[in-house]
Amino acid sequence: MPAGTHSPFITVICLGAVQILAWGSSFYFPAVLAAPIAADTGWPLSAIVGGVSVGLLVGGLISPRIGALIGTHGGRPVLAASSLLFAAGLAGIGLAPSLAFYFAAWVVVGLGMGTGLYDAVFAALGKRYGQAARGPITQLTLFGGFASTVCWPLSAFLVEAVGWRGTCFVYAALHLALALPLQLYAMRGPAPAAPEEPPLPLRAETDALPSATHRETAILVLLALILSIAAGIGSIIVVHLLIVLQARGLDFAAAVALGMLFGPAQIAARVVESLFGARYHPRFTLIASVALMAIGLLLLTSAPAILAVAVILYAAGYGISWIARGTLPLAIFGAARYPALMGRIAMPSLIVQALAPAAGAVAIEHLGIPATLMLLSAFALLNVALTVALSLRVASAQSRP
Repeated sequence: MPAGTHSPFITVICLGAVQILAWGSSFYFPAVLAAPIAADTGWPLSAIVGGVSVGLLVGGLISPRIGALIGTHGGRPVLAASSLLFAAGLAGIGLAPSLAFYFAAWVVVGLGMGTGLYDAVFAALGKRYGQAARGPITQLTLFGGFASTVCWPLSAFLVEAVGWRGTCFVYAALHLALALPLQLYAMRGPAPAAPEEPPLPLRAETDALPSATHRETAILVLLALILSIAAGIGSIIVVHLLIVLQARGLDFAAAVALGMLFGPAQIAARVVESLFGARYHPRFTLIASVALMAIGLLLLTSAPAILAVAVILYAAGYGISWIARGTLPLAIFGAARYPALMGRIAMPSLIVQALAPAAGAVAIEHLGIPATLMLLSAFALLNVALTVALSLRVASAQSRP
C-alpha cells in the first residue's frame, strides 16, 4: 500500500460516519425540525419542508460537473468542500430571519448535498479503487442507513436543549470539527493499487463497454431512467408512508411502529448484499431491488394483515437500490469514466427525487391513497420490465468482442 494511505476499511469507516451526519442534517432534517421552525417563525410547514426539495434540485443540477471534477482531481477536494458547504448552509438556516433567506441557505446546503452525499462519494470511491470499489460502496451504504436512527433522536434532544437555531449551529460545527477532518484523512495519499479480484460468474462482465457507441448511450439512458423512477417512487413512499399506513386501517401509533421497520429492513438487505454481492453481477442487485419494491407496493394495496411484510420487502428493495446505483455503472462503464458518468446519471434522479413528494401529495389529494398506490405500483412494474431489458442489453454488449 502506498505510503500515507490506509486500507479501504478505514476509508469506509471515516466516510460512513460523515454520511450519517450529512444525510441526517440535510435529507432527514425536516422530519424533526420542521415543526419547531414553523411554531417559532410562523412560516408555512410546506415551505419549510420544501427546503429539502431546493437542496436536492441544486444537488442534481450540479452533479454532472461534480462527477467531472472528481474524475479529474479525485474525491478529496470535492468531499472536503462538501463539509464546508454543509456548515455554511446550516449556519445560514440557523440565522435565517426570513423565508427567502431560509431558501437561500438551502441552496448552499444543496451544494453540499451535490458534493457530499452518496453519488459524489460513490464517484470518489470509484476513482480511488477502480473496479475494487464495489465492496467499499456497498459497505458505505450500511452507514447511511443509520442516518435517521442516529440524527432524529439527536435532533430532538438538541431542539429541547438549544432550540432549532442552536441545533443548526451544532450540526454546522460538527461538519467543521468532525466531518471535514474525517474526509481529509479518509482520502489522503495516492490511491492504493486495486487488489486482484476473481472474475464474476458471467463472461466478460467486469469489462467496461467500449467508449461512446449507440449501444452504450442507450444503456446509459435506460439506466438513468430506471434509477430516476426508483428514486421518485422511493421519495414519495418515504415522505408519505405514515399517511399510507393509516389509510390502510392502522391508527397513528401502529403506523409509526410499522414504519420503524423501514430502517432495519434497509440495513438488513444491505448486509446480505455486502456478504454475497461479490458473487454476482450488480445488474442482479438492481433486478432484485426493483422487484422487491414492486412486490412491496402491490402488497400495500392488499390486506392490512400483511402490511408488515409489505413494508419490509419494499424497504429491502429500496435499501439495495442505492447499492445498485453505485456499483452497476462502475461494472458497466469501467473505472476510468465512472466519476463523470456517475454525475450524469445522478442528475435526473436527484431532480425527480426533489419533485416527487409534492407530486405524491397532489396524487393523494386528487386520486386518494388506493389509486395513488396502484399508480406507483404500475410505475414499479414498468421499472421491473425496464431493468430486465437493461440486464439483457448489458449481458449482450459485454459478451461481444
